[in-house]
Amino acid sequence: MPKPTFTYHHESAAYPPYIPFASRRSVVYSSKGMVACTQPQAAEAGLEILRKGGNAADAAVAVSAMLNFTEPSSCGIGGDTFCLYYDAKTKKVSALNGSGRAPAALSYEKAIELGGVPGEELEFTNINSATVPGCAAAWVDTIEQFGSGKVTVAEALEPAIKAAERGVPISEISSYYWDKGARWLRSQSENGDELLIKDPVTGKSHAPRPGEIFKNPNLAATFRALATEGKKGFYEGRIAQAIVDLVQSKGGVMTLEDLKSHSTTSVEPITYSYGGPDGVTLHECPPNGQGIIALIALGIIEQIEESGKVDLTKAEHNGAIWLHTLIEAIRLAFADAHAYVADPEKAAVPVKELLSKEYLKKRAALFNPEQAIEGVDKGMPFASSDTVLFCTADEEGNACSYIQSNYAGFGTYAVPKGTGFSLQNRGTGFKLEKGHPNCVAGGKRPYHTIIPALVTKGEGTGGDLLMTYGVMGRFMQPQGHVQVLLNMIRKGMTPQAALDSPRFCISASPTNQVDKADYAPDAVSADTFVEEGISPEVIKQLTRMGHKLSLLKGWQRGMFGKGQVIQRLPNGVWAGGSDLRGDGHAVPQL
Repeated sequence: MPKPTFTYHHESAAYPPYIPFASRRSVVYSSKGMVACTQPQAAEAGLEILRKGGNAADAAVAVSAMLNFTEPSSCGIGGDTFCLYYDAKTKKVSALNGSGRAPAALSYEKAIELGGVPGEELEFTNINSATVPGCAAAWVDTIEQFGSGKVTVAEALEPAIKAAERGVPISEISSYYWDKGARWLRSQSENGDELLIKDPVTGKSHAPRPGEIFKNPNLAATFRALATEGKKGFYEGRIAQAIVDLVQSKGGVMTLEDLKSHSTTSVEPITYSYGGPDGVTLHECPPNGQGIIALIALGIIEQIEESGKVDLTKAEHNGAIWLHTLIEAIRLAFADAHAYVADPEKAAVPVKELLSKEYLKKRAALFNPEQAIEGVDKGMPFASSDTVLFCTADEEGNACSYIQSNYAGFGTYAVPKGTGFSLQNRGTGFKLEKGHPNCVAGGKRPYHTIIPALVTKGEGTGGDLLMTYGVMGRFMQPQGHVQVLLNMIRKGMTPQAALDSPRFCISASPTNQVDKADYAPDAVSADTFVEEGISPEVIKQLTRMGHKLSLLKGWQRGMFGKGQVIQRLPNGVWAGGSDLRGDGHAVPQL
């Protein structure tokens, strides 16, 4: 008998196939608190804070910091944050916009001078795409404005600080995307090795492999500066100087004053009530975020149904009619976002008009139940736009939807010396087009893709919480919000089943990047990506209807994002689901 050969996954140099088997996850229930996120260590950090007596907001900051350490290819203190918080006592939903602004000196003319192309966006690796990081200030403001008062910022950051100092094994999916970004970390600054592991034998650096222990003492020191000195520990002093030194060394215009003057903004959530008094209300952060896309799409879908063209109750889930209706509504919503979403402090954004029943009815009238619209253009609403999303909930009924991002992987991939984090590239969200509401300007926030979400019962504000949820992944996010929500409220799926269900993602690319001659500049193409698991026959039907579809398999399925849901059941129990496309899970507090 020949000697058997043994192969172990942790000894292989190659990454295993993406979700090779249909792994089943059950809904997780808790009568106390709950955390749902993409990394197990981050979930444990959140639970640690809940056990200390902290609430959902306190736990969210702990989760956020740990995700920075364990999944830096998606998020970090060098990026931005948005927060939606539900207060169980007042039934009020509050929001924080923790996004940063362009350096004061970055005018349209300066951006073109420094490598920008008129009519396009800044390149992802252009150092001037680094806006001021908003995450650090948002962590402090989240605890100060929504926290329990029982946990300090320092205590919320302590689990991540300890983990970064002693090291933890890195999860499989995080490791894969880390490895994809390793060469850019090496090339974009001299300090990229701070986010890599150096082989003691060869001296070469590599991304941590699945199960390999990674330490980041520089990041721990950055967190400690914020914990002990507050916002000044990040936006002034050593860390701020390191950021400015790096940016200016690469031809950027960010200054110490840009960092020192940063502030988080408390904003009023925007909403759309779907289904009348017995329906639900979806809450999103207002522009400069793209949450309005989910609200517009939901409104268009409701108007399509009211017109009698489609009955989603009778439509087969993920069948041709179901998908066609959702795809077309989301395309219409994206066309409006490309045209109108911008920093409301610097440009007029017609939020009220875009969400009016009259306008949504006009947009829904463009829907053809048998044929895709060839080129979706923006409407005229006037009366004359990589990430981690996680959810937390506590025993008192408070809940938090929290999202943070570097944007494209590690962002600019540039690491300020001695800080242990990379700088975001959110400035690529600006349009280099004079006269456009989202044109780059100094002190302006760009179109932002990251959006948390909350759903309450009934019509309008002040309702009981139904769920805190969200789906990460650039332009996938509002599309995921609509798909997961309708999976649950129209097809009766559990949080876990709603997340497991195969998804679609329209390209959201303005067609001027595909064929400039045929459509208006802000039109949205019919290109749509569909996930493995959607029926081949349905794909054929949609193609015959005029949709341009691409089927994504394996690691390509990362395009469809990673979602989290924590639902409040009528008996007060939390029901959680966590996306199978991520490393993490939903975990209950005992």
